[in-house]
Amino acid sequence: MNFHDLNAQYQALKPQIDEGIAEVIKGGHFILGGQVSELEARLAEDTGRNYCVTCGNGTDALVLLLMLWGVGPGDAVFAPDFTYFASAACAAAVGASAVPVDICLNTFNLSPEALETAILRVQQEGRLRPRVVVAVDLFGQPAQYDRLSAIAKKYHLLLLEDGAQGYGGSINGKAACSFGDAAITSFFPAKPLGCYGDGGAVFVDTQEEADLLRSLRANGRGKQDKYDNQRFGMNSRLDTLQAAILLPKLDALRRYELSAVNHAAQRYTDRLTGAVTVPYVPVGYTSSWAQYTVLLESEKQRDEAQKALKEQDIPSMVYYPRGLHRQSAFSDRDFSDSDYPNTLNACERVLSLPMHPYLTDSEIDRVSDVLLDFVRRNEYAPHP
Repeated sequence: MNFHDLNAQYQALKPQIDEGIAEVIKGGHFILGGQVSELEARLAEDTGRNYCVTCGNGTDALVLLLMLWGVGPGDAVFAPDFTYFASAACAAAVGASAVPVDICLNTFNLSPEALETAILRVQQEGRLRPRVVVAVDLFGQPAQYDRLSAIAKKYHLLLLEDGAQGYGGSINGKAACSFGDAAITSFFPAKPLGCYGDGGAVFVDTQEEADLLRSLRANGRGKQDKYDNQRFGMNSRLDTLQAAILLPKLDALRRYELSAVNHAAQRYTDRLTGAVTVPYVPVGYTSSWAQYTVLLESEKQRDEAQKALKEQDIPSMVYYPRGLHRQSAFSDRDFSDSDYPNTLNACERVLSLPMHPYLTDSEIDRVSDVLLDFVRRNEYAPHP
């Protein structure tokens, strides 16, 4: 059994993917070829955003957006404490300071209450200027953008939707990557919309922003003369081959993969409710299920459950074993565990199970049976 079965997806889309790759090789335009422009137009239309600018990876997408906004030294960038490191590391890349913020334990997403507390604390300390909130659509579920937007506006901050894991999710029909002042996503292979290498994209609403991003992703080149670099940027472009691979994958995501992962998630939930704490999806929200993550009773139970699954050749992962505030890169910062109770709780209890659109009911049942048997044998009960 595979945690993410990319080969099953390839076999399902093999004719379209092979044809797209062959066309790129035949055409010989390997950097910013026509397929890249086509993909950008399709992604903008798919999300309802006015413009999409692709780039080399999701981390670069975050950095490019901060560069676009002129974020730099002395600025505070607020990000969830429980997330992949890039959501905060992007701040350091432009000389700004990341400020980790605690999460809501039921959704694993940024806590609005903790965010406002963190903003007020930074204002009171007076060392940094609050500038940006990075809201992560963790595990495929969009963050609470109604509340986060209100807080960002209240304190005159920019709101960045980090949809690296969230492409395909939605809130009341409004697509992920359409929230906030701008958004990004990642095309890392295991993401809901993934390529066969690295890739990313930025979503913005004005022509001026899109033009500047295209300059920044190409070392700050001028629009009329590529050898007149008008600003400092980076070299971060999506390969044409990756765009050709993503085009049929985008079709598949919308035609059947989203419904397939939501079916898989519901089957897991139906089987596991009452034995472990299953994921919570608020009314009106749709997740793209980058991960299906349950909560066990304790770190001991989680580790034992993972061992029981491994003994049956069932893969599982711990996303994430520690919060940002406990990572070595922040060891010189004065962060207190008392500010991150939900992150600490989650890190001890989370366990992600196999999840992808090609997961069969029998595979879901096998995973569930092993986990249920483990819980029953050890007389564990779900955390309230």
